[in-house]
Amino acid sequence: MIKSWFLAAIILLNVQTVWSDELQIVVVGLFADHAVVEINNKQRILSVGKTSPEGVKLISATSQKAVLEIKGKQSDYVLGSHIGAHYTPPVAQPVVNIWPTNGMYLTAGSINGYSVNFIVDTGASSIALNADTAKRLGLEYLKAPQIAVKTASKVEIAYQVKLEQVQVGTITLYNVDGLVIDGSEPSVALLGMSFLGQLDMQRTDNKLQLKKKF
Repeated sequence: MIKSWFLAAIILLNVQTVWSDELQIVVVGLFADHAVVEINNKQRILSVGKTSPEGVKLISATSQKAVLEIKGKQSDYVLGSHIGAHYTPPVAQPVVNIWPTNGMYLTAGSINGYSVNFIVDTGASSIALNADTAKRLGLEYLKAPQIAVKTASKVEIAYQVKLEQVQVGTITLYNVDGLVIDGSEPSVALLGMSFLGQLDMQRTDNKLQLKKKF
């Protein structure tokens, strides 16, 4: 048990203020394996490994310095110094969940602001569109570089294009490679690896989860 007179002495020796984005933190005392911290005007006595109700964790402490972890970020606090900092938590990356329909992962999205239905196809190197869809999107694909691609029925000419904006749910990517196949296939646009390769993909049971990497 830490005696009250000893704590009072420590408080008089050191006042160290730290700000997070939501918490006002004042380190008022440091000693071996313990720290006295005021969090939003509430005094907490933390031992090493203990986390306050506000989420402030004491990693280590000596009479000279302590290491506090605030929302996953660790910082050193030296006795007698005054520190003011604003911590910005990492932005949560957008996540899209897709459930199968008749064995296929179908999802609504958009290209350059126009609505498009997609089939998720990890076997396709790029987003693939048929000619009618490309025309509806206003893509001037006939001037783009040509390549030969194999469809389900035959080899066809495809045009390599850049799609300014592709959105699926809350995920938006820019300048995505696409192919326009000069014919009626694919009947539904293929969401290929030029888009999917920039995401983390996980399958849990039947659900497919797409998440931006950064």
